[in-house]
Amino acid sequence: MSNTFGNLFRLTTFGESHGVAVGGIIDGFPAGIKIDTDYVQHELDRRKPGQSVLTTGRQEGDVVEFLSGLYEGFSTGTPIAFEVRNTNQHSQDYDEMRELFRPSHADYTYTTKYGLRDHRGGGRSSARETLSRVVGGALAKLALRQLGISVQAYTSQVGPLVLTADYHDLNLSLTESNMVRCPDPDMAQRMAELIKEVKAEGDTIGGVITCVAQGVPVGLGEPAFSKLHAMLGSAMLSINACKGFEYGMGFAGVAHRGSEMNDIFVNRDGHIRTLTNHSGGIQGGISNGEDIYFRCAFKPVATLLREQPTVNKEGQSATIKARGRHDPCVLPRAVPIVEAMAAMVLLDAHLMDKSCRL
Repeated sequence: MSNTFGNLFRLTTFGESHGVAVGGIIDGFPAGIKIDTDYVQHELDRRKPGQSVLTTGRQEGDVVEFLSGLYEGFSTGTPIAFEVRNTNQHSQDYDEMRELFRPSHADYTYTTKYGLRDHRGGGRSSARETLSRVVGGALAKLALRQLGISVQAYTSQVGPLVLTADYHDLNLSLTESNMVRCPDPDMAQRMAELIKEVKAEGDTIGGVITCVAQGVPVGLGEPAFSKLHAMLGSAMLSINACKGFEYGMGFAGVAHRGSEMNDIFVNRDGHIRTLTNHSGGIQGGISNGEDIYFRCAFKPVATLLREQPTVNKEGQSATIKARGRHDPCVLPRAVPIVEAMAAMVLLDAHLMDKSCRL
């Protein structure tokens, strides 16, 4: 089982949803980076459960403890180890699922691949594993901040409700002002009402998260098998419930002609820039200095608080109705996870770029 992400910047995560703790070890993090542990905790708080009526009712403090790699507020260049203790498991809520396969979950595939599974909250396949990514991403953000690079994500669609405005026309500082993490207050209210309606029916709903990286220099990404957009796509599709990734104009671009889609180069104050940014800041797999923007599609949560048909481990027909505390929509809590994965990719790509230049 592979549990390590990255090339030169590497994060290895460990732990299960209902185990003692979840955590990670980061290797390859640059020395001398000032580490604001309050900021790291704030990022974890954005992801943690129980933060609003739109999320799971599970109450976890999700307090991170750093075990190594930091000294007097700075990174030392040695492995950074950390853990977050699990404190609010209701494992008994999953007793009835020990012998059953939940529809669209990893129960069947894990059992077939490994011969056994931890049925409590999904074990290793639980989205609780992503808190380790958020810690790694928060540290990556602190390093990128010194390079003038920022990463900002927001909810741009819930079910059929689509925020059509371009990110340039939005006040992204409003993203954290509401439960949905949508920078348009009116649309955020409509999205919240839809999620509440779906939750009351024991159902779930999906949507889209848009992410923008600004200040990215020219040259990040490799020309063949580590193209920057491929690294971003791989990172995003590793997030639980993420079903799609597109950058720049993405699928919408196929309806246009090349004469409409080409980003024309211009000299702007002595710097080569582009008039448009249909490419999403990446050309030939390498960043071109423009904003990088992409979208991630997230499916409706697979756990429904209503009865569904399924089979047990012997293949016999059965019914299942989940109990416990589950998100009706992953989007609000997935926003910081998308940012974290993007930040780790960009820091990894930056280190790879430095390694190939004198």
